[in-house]
Amino acid sequence: MTNRAFATVVLDVDSAVSGIEGISWLAARSGDIIARRVASLGSHAASGAMPYEDAYSASLAAIRPRRETVDALSHAYIDTIDPHCEDAVRQLRRAGIRVILVSNAPRHALLRLAYFLGVDLDDVHAVDIRFDAIGAYVGFDASSLLVRRDGKRLLLDTLDIARPVLVVGGALSDLAMREAADAFAAFTGFVHHDGVVERADAVVESFPQLASMVLA
Repeated sequence: MTNRAFATVVLDVDSAVSGIEGISWLAARSGDIIARRVASLGSHAASGAMPYEDAYSASLAAIRPRRETVDALSHAYIDTIDPHCEDAVRQLRRAGIRVILVSNAPRHALLRLAYFLGVDLDDVHAVDIRFDAIGAYVGFDASSLLVRRDGKRLLLDTLDIARPVLVVGGALSDLAMREAADAFAAFTGFVHHDGVVERADAVVESFPQLASMVLA
């Protein structure tokens, strides 16, 4: 049991750990037409013009990512990782702090990243997608909480995690997790959203800064 300020740190992969957003990266690999279609679906979901779940389903149906493309995404996550993330995560874990990774990207793409960071695979939460025998996309787990607008918050509610809990993210969609946590830190190392920063309990620009705050 840790006597630190936080017992659990939840990292949103696509806005804090890595400089890419998984679904957008997959869409870009499918060509300009698909990338624009997925961006449009995301905008409609963000504005409330269509349900988030429908936009997510339609995005994957348009991309139809193959297994080898998702494998490539797993490498891209590591290639674009914050340069100090690995050391900071290992510091936290050595101090007895549980680290959890969250993303709405394919879970398969995060496993290599989890190994790289030393995070337990049971603490990797993303969306399972399915392939056929030759690696073609055949669907995804539509029951996953992470395909919902408020899914990240709902996910945290279901996890058996020690408190206090710190959530670290940089996107507007990450703010909902604050309701299920004890504090929210806006990570601005990759993107800076005024709406996120203004509503955060803390702002961190780098992983050394995050580690210092958590381990203080």
